[in-house]
Amino acid sequence: LLLLVLLVLLLRAASVRGVQRPRRYTPDWQSLDSRPLPDWFDKAKFGVFVHWGVFSVPAWGSEWFWWHWKGEGLPQYEQFMSDNYPPGFSYADFGPQFTARFFHPEAWTDLFQASGAKYVVLTTKHHEGFTNWPSPVSWNWNSKDVGPHRDLVGELGKALRKRNIRYGLYHSLLEWFHPLYLLDKKNGFKTQYFVRAKTMPELYDLVNRYQPDLIWSDGEWECPDTYWNSTEFLSWLYNDSPVKEQVVVNDRWGQNSSCHHGGYYNCQDKFKPESLPDHKWEMCTSIDKLSWGFRRNMVMGDIASECEIISELVQTVSLGGNYLLNIGATKDGLIVPIFQERLFAVGKWLSVNGEAIYSSKPWRIQLEKNTTSVWYTSRETAVYAIFLHWPENGVLNLASPVTTSTTQITMLGIQKDLKWSTDPEEGLLIYLPQLPLFTLPIEFGWTIKMTGVH
Repeated sequence: LLLLVLLVLLLRAASVRGVQRPRRYTPDWQSLDSRPLPDWFDKAKFGVFVHWGVFSVPAWGSEWFWWHWKGEGLPQYEQFMSDNYPPGFSYADFGPQFTARFFHPEAWTDLFQASGAKYVVLTTKHHEGFTNWPSPVSWNWNSKDVGPHRDLVGELGKALRKRNIRYGLYHSLLEWFHPLYLLDKKNGFKTQYFVRAKTMPELYDLVNRYQPDLIWSDGEWECPDTYWNSTEFLSWLYNDSPVKEQVVVNDRWGQNSSCHHGGYYNCQDKFKPESLPDHKWEMCTSIDKLSWGFRRNMVMGDIASECEIISELVQTVSLGGNYLLNIGATKDGLIVPIFQERLFAVGKWLSVNGEAIYSSKPWRIQLEKNTTSVWYTSRETAVYAIFLHWPENGVLNLASPVTTSTTQITMLGIQKDLKWSTDPEEGLLIYLPQLPLFTLPIEFGWTIKMTGVH
């Protein structure tokens, strides 16, 4: 009894001193949306997305191959199958050919680190239902039982963690052809056989087993969040899961939740806002403009150029977003050279200009259009102006920054201070280094760093 009294007194004293119990989030959007976003995500700015699964075996059309073939019966997919596979060949027959024979997680991680990515998001399960880990509720349709006979999610996670790269898991809520999903659909989604037997057990298993930093949800659009039990899952994730402190989620948790509820907003694939949003967001886009999964028949014209990628990265970060750049891996687990080259190019650019990107905040002006488009970011006392085209006269004029007696102006990657002057008509005039462009450390997207301006 004495011990009990002491315990009560200690607890009371703790509450008087302002020691508060951790906040609990209830399973409703008002409560869940009030959770602060862990700050690692905003600081990260750049991540790599990897689409990989059984769709990497036909590697034709897109990662929606099965749906286009069997769901919609598109004639070009029927033709592709009759030209390349024997009669009666089913989608499940692709499974054993998904070998991941040349998948070396350390080599992938070397590439991601060289790209400057601070987080990587791997497909754990796309809409085809095949899981890249030994899911206990995906019998004989997972990477341990079929194909690679490996835990792909676990192997990549171990390699990334060694380099302190954050690990995100993409997971599709729906599966096009799962019998229980089709039954729920037939019942107008008034039943939840699929959610209880498949979707939710897998999400809990992924979190408990791999402790991801990010859950990238997808496949939500056919049903409301009440069908998916999304708010129950998220309240567990934020309150009691092993990753409750650092985990970040996106906004695809049910019909109409996108761009309204969840963690940060994706809104839609390749989303580009026109002005600074008031909520943290992420632009996801793909190096192959026509597909997220690897395609054997892609050509150079389908591939985003270095200039396009860096330009999008700059614009996204300037408007307060993160940039998630996608590659598709081959069925063997290779990342083809053109994708590697693009990622290396981003890494090279960030090695010079990363100071203006990582941990930056939007400045009071995001975009200034005059002779060249200039995008602004800020970090602590510095303001950065990133210009994508070199002015012909070698003078960059900026209308927005106001100089002071302590103003200093440099260019990232160049040692010495730049000369500058102000003009009542034209604003701040910055005299760029008079060097041949090919001698500069980067070929486009140059950054002016200004201190002592407001």
